[in-house]
Amino acid sequence: MSEPAVKPSPFRAALSTALLSCGIAGEANAAQKMPSVEDLWKVIQQQQQEIEALKTKLGQTETVQKEVKQEVQDLKTANKAEAAAEPEKPGDTAIKKKAKSESDRKTDILAAEVEKLKTSLIIPEKREYKSMYGMAPAASQVYMNKRGLSIGGYGEFFYTNFQNDGVEKSLQRKNTADMARLVLYAGYKFNDWIVLNNELEFEHGSTGEGDEEKGEVSVEFSYLDFLFDPRANVRTGLMLVPMGFINEIHEPTFFHGNRRPAVEQLIIPTTWREMGVGVHGEIVPGLVYRAYGINGLNSEGFDSLGIREGRQGGSTAVAENLAFTGRVDYMPPELPGLMVGASTFVGDAGQGNVYMTAAGPQKPNVFTQLYEGHLQWHYRGFEFRALGAWGGVGDAAILSEAKGETVGSSNYGWYVEGAYDVLPWLWQGTTQYLAPFVRYQRYNTLATVPDGFTDYDGLYDQRIYQAGLTYKPITNIVIKADYQNISSGAGQLPGQFNLGVGFIY
Repeated sequence: MSEPAVKPSPFRAALSTALLSCGIAGEANAAQKMPSVEDLWKVIQQQQQEIEALKTKLGQTETVQKEVKQEVQDLKTANKAEAAAEPEKPGDTAIKKKAKSESDRKTDILAAEVEKLKTSLIIPEKREYKSMYGMAPAASQVYMNKRGLSIGGYGEFFYTNFQNDGVEKSLQRKNTADMARLVLYAGYKFNDWIVLNNELEFEHGSTGEGDEEKGEVSVEFSYLDFLFDPRANVRTGLMLVPMGFINEIHEPTFFHGNRRPAVEQLIIPTTWREMGVGVHGEIVPGLVYRAYGINGLNSEGFDSLGIREGRQGGSTAVAENLAFTGRVDYMPPELPGLMVGASTFVGDAGQGNVYMTAAGPQKPNVFTQLYEGHLQWHYRGFEFRALGAWGGVGDAAILSEAKGETVGSSNYGWYVEGAYDVLPWLWQGTTQYLAPFVRYQRYNTLATVPDGFTDYDGLYDQRIYQAGLTYKPITNIVIKADYQNISSGAGQLPGQFNLGVGFIY
């Protein structure tokens, strides 16, 4: 066995090289003096430094090679893990598979975000509730969307305990518990200037026929808004008549008391909507208007309670006679919380109807007019509201004779109310709301009657004294309690204690 080769040390190699160099130099110039030991030692030191530098460079190269090898190994490990989860497709390289995996991950994240965005467009996590273009806060949500579908609504239910003490037996009433209404708003914003808005209402918890004691399902409004310019926009479809406080904005969080004010149910027949077309806008800051041409009322429904049952509501409405309605409101920018305004409705309600009278068939000109003025002021926690309305009905004598009951030639109603949010005094910094309120109403649907007809001893000339509490734990929910004392020219009528809940969303 041969002995293993001995690796020369760097010093020995340097010494050999130096001696060889000296030997060659000596042969070439024999006369030259041989180098000293010090000279040889300097040469050896210089070469040793060069060798050490080469070794350092070699070590750095090996480190880089190790790092490259480790990266390659990591890449192979990742590819094997992906291959175990998803079999490798023929012809795909590891790099392609890694790029594909990263692309899929980003696509999944993007798809999830898009789905979340779609949901938020329909049901946003947070909403701002404010009235826009004459509509109630929840009904205005579609205007706040950038595009697409909007869903909202409201509801209210209450218990009524009738106080029959001292009331004539024929006028006494039984206590009730009523799911008064559940409403769905479904709007769609086609683009930044065309909006569809709809309200579907379910009344009294069910549906029925005839006297509607079991409730009904109705389209409260369904219209298109063409938002051309803040000063002039076009609205068409089944539209709310823009009169009073409640007819357009009748969500339960907007008014005090469980039941809507009687003046705004009978004199201004809430909820009143008709088919038509019109314009609306803001002329200058704070001055807004709405003006519509619509189908007229139908005098077939007029009775001693007024014009309320003459509403046609877009249900195959007779449109032989048309009508005009308009409204102007001013909210001075210098006085936030103040609003003053007026509205009107004029048009023939005869609709070509022929009525049988003692003088024979009659086709009356039932020119119907209604004028209304209102004022509202909110200052800090204080709220004040006042409204007055007057209406007239043409050829009321013909209607009264044909129907066998008195239809008033004129009617009127007014009310004032005040409320104050006391909760900030009891609970500083709270966002909840608790307001005692009082309201006084006076109305008469038979203010004047045709000659020869009765006003039923003032039965429809009524006064209502009302007081109660309105509590909102959050903006969307209201809990109400109120009491009404009701009297008429004919005597005392059943009082009411009402307790209920309302909500918007």
